[in-house]
Amino acid sequence: MKFSCEKYLLQSAVNTAAHSAASKSPIPALEGLLVEANTDVKITGYDLKKGIYTSFPADVAEEGSIVLGARLFGDIVRSLPEGIVTVSVSDGYMTSISCEASEFSILGSDGSEYPELPAVDRQSAISLPQNLLSQMIRQTLFAVSDNESRPVYTGALFEIEENKLTMVTVDGYRMALRRETVKSGDVENCTFIVPSAALSDMEKLCGDTDDKVDITVGAKHISFVVGDTVMISRRLEGEFLNYRNSIPSDFNVTVEADRDELLKVVSRVSLIIDEKTKNPLRVTFGDGVIKFLCVTGMGRAEDECSCKETGHGIEIGFNNRYLLEALKAAPAKELHLCLNNGSSPCVLAPADDGDSFSYMILPVRLKAGS
Repeated sequence: MKFSCEKYLLQSAVNTAAHSAASKSPIPALEGLLVEANTDVKITGYDLKKGIYTSFPADVAEEGSIVLGARLFGDIVRSLPEGIVTVSVSDGYMTSISCEASEFSILGSDGSEYPELPAVDRQSAISLPQNLLSQMIRQTLFAVSDNESRPVYTGALFEIEENKLTMVTVDGYRMALRRETVKSGDVENCTFIVPSAALSDMEKLCGDTDDKVDITVGAKHISFVVGDTVMISRRLEGEFLNYRNSIPSDFNVTVEADRDELLKVVSRVSLIIDEKTKNPLRVTFGDGVIKFLCVTGMGRAEDECSCKETGHGIEIGFNNRYLLEALKAAPAKELHLCLNNGSSPCVLAPADDGDSFSYMILPVRLKAGS
């Protein structure tokens, strides 16, 4: 195998595919990247849960394939000077990587030993703008669970129904929901769960552009196509939370507040919270004002922000990180904070009464006098 290409093309492809290379695996080939030269050059990373492959144009002098260690290969390519890189494989899988005066020789392995990525048997499909999918992932993934004992919640629920896409994540203490109208003509009602690791990589692959991401849903796998890059991920199986029944339908109190002002106040009061003790924020919803108080071993912090309507003096405790992450993710300037009492969930929703997002946070029990 021998090919030459611009360094930036090779580096971009290696960086992209390396997201799916296994850090440790009983199958040594999975700790590497499969490099295949044919009409173009294709680079693949795969960890048996998700795989990413991407192609780029190159001057291919000799077709073939090789598996190269993902970390070493990536480090070498990044270190090369700008210019034309030549990769060639000789007998014994010894691989030469050169650019101008820089030249490396590293040992690879037989490309035919690399496991084949699963095929996706198309059951339904959808296309979304890259920037929209990236936003929806960013605005929900913070609430995904990391508890492997309940794997179904370590991913995000995708629900497509009546030309609307809803994404939901839960971790037992909070829930994040984002909903957008799907404008693609090829939309079928379906529900599937995508692992958080795959979505985190997909967010990085998406650009700030209206160019489409094509999503194909199969019985056991999902594929995402972004330009010349394809990611294939297994689906998570299991019964997801019935989110519709989890969000209260009526509230005793609804106050409206400015998202940026709330975020600044919560951030300031959180400065004295020790991660070891995780003292809660004590929040009191008054008449035209929301008051925040926190007392920790480091000291005491108080602040407030204005709001519309009255909270009737409801007092509730919050994990400050959960509240901060919901406020940072909320895609609206004005928010409704909806409550029933100090021991029921608080729901953040758009003040225009739309259904584009909903963040629910369970309260933290407050100790008397603290």
